[in-house]
Amino acid sequence: MSERTFDLILFDLDGTLVETAPEIMDAVNDTLGQFDLPLVSQQKVNDWIGHGTKELIVQALTAVTEGTVEAVRSGSLLAEIVPVYDRFYQQRCGTRSHLYHKVRETLQALRAQGVKLAVVTNKEGRYTQVVMDVHQLGSLFDAVVSGDTFPTKKPDPAGVLQCLAQFGAAKARTLFVGDSSIDAATARNAGVPVWLLPYGYNMGFPVEACAPDRVIADFSALLGSASVA
Repeated sequence: MSERTFDLILFDLDGTLVETAPEIMDAVNDTLGQFDLPLVSQQKVNDWIGHGTKELIVQALTAVTEGTVEAVRSGSLLAEIVPVYDRFYQQRCGTRSHLYHKVRETLQALRAQGVKLAVVTNKEGRYTQVVMDVHQLGSLFDAVVSGDTFPTKKPDPAGVLQCLAQFGAAKARTLFVGDSSIDAATARNAGVPVWLLPYGYNMGFPVEACAPDRVIADFSALLGSASVA
């Protein structure tokens, strides 16, 4: 007889389930071009993903203006440029993203084994919905927590704690799966185990430096967490 190791698995979105960086870069460069600012590389955008839209734009403006983060946050350009980025990203969202290898098949198998599944992302809800709709992910998840669902974002554990309460799951039988130090800190703050994937967006640092409980090279390795002999 087999028994599930985890009853609830929580997933980050960008860099964990879906490769979204190319279309995010497109929207960033659309925006910078609108303001006659220098464009940025894909690698730089990859390193800035994780804290939500505003912080992404803060990092981009800091890089292209060669100023400081503090100056950008307190300057007038940030407030002017964020709505422009929003408009461009609404156009770009879902156009150049794709599911990572074995994501759909693994999620389907986990659901078939009775595991509850949820997304906990810092991406704003309007964009989370588009990405999930484009890639037909909605029916595979029991809950979705976006970056604007609560007043705080990851690594604050509010989203994880909400899911624990919603599904009556024990912390020891809940797993957080992500790709970054933000996800590792979120899981630690919530008191749940964390596994990280090495192919996402971790600000340019190896995920091993985040000291997760496990690094899995392939998404399908999660199927080993659903049941044990």
